[in-house]
Amino acid sequence: MEEHSPLAQFEIKKLIEIPLGGIDASFTNSSLWMMISIILATAFLTLSMRGRAMVPGRWQSMAELVYEFVANMLRDNVGSGGRRYFPFIFTLFVFILFNNSLGMVPYSFTPTSHIIVTFAMAVVVFIGVTIIGFIKNGTGFLKLFVPSGVPWFLLIILVPIEVISYFVRPISLSVRLFANMMAGHTMLKVFGGFVVSLGLLAGWAPLLFIIALTGMEIGIAMLQAYVFTVLSCLYLHDALHPGH
Repeated sequence: MEEHSPLAQFEIKKLIEIPLGGIDASFTNSSLWMMISIILATAFLTLSMRGRAMVPGRWQSMAELVYEFVANMLRDNVGSGGRRYFPFIFTLFVFILFNNSLGMVPYSFTPTSHIIVTFAMAVVVFIGVTIIGFIKNGTGFLKLFVPSGVPWFLLIILVPIEVISYFVRPISLSVRLFANMMAGHTMLKVFGGFVVSLGLLAGWAPLLFIIALTGMEIGIAMLQAYVFTVLSCLYLHDALHPGH
């Protein structure tokens, strides 16, 4: 892939070769930036809450804001029964948020711009909520596929549709995040190329567009972390309350 191609920024590069039997488990640039995201997120949450001041400072206020935001999201979409799943939902939100946000740093890498990363997270959510649904409700979880108050002859059509839509969830969940992150970064690269090729005199228009697009991309990075997490909360609600 050519270095100046808008898609070159998404190329997976091996940093450490790790052959594991017949599997290539090499440590890549994607692995590196996911580790950086985890380290920075852990450092941010740990250091900001170390003092636990009654009157919070700037960093503690930011950490508490993230905590309350996710807690309210979980409470509003799942109810009190979802409280025990807060650690997973919080971790999911913070992990995606840091990966998306760090991807805006020049010369960085955005793991969430790869479908394999977003699909892996979506599959974990899908399998998790399915297991929870059967543990909590047994076969009553299958009520999720049978809309209440619908005549029996319509169920012949609606039940297959509900089943298909349920199994499509990990695909739609992963593609939404991957596509938004990849499209945004590609546009930034394309307009950046315009600025370089046109020069400063003629490239001021695409440069202004890049500045505006960068601000929008930062907002999208945060929004997509929210969308992925809130949809996970809705799926968890369906698992806990399949008849509602």
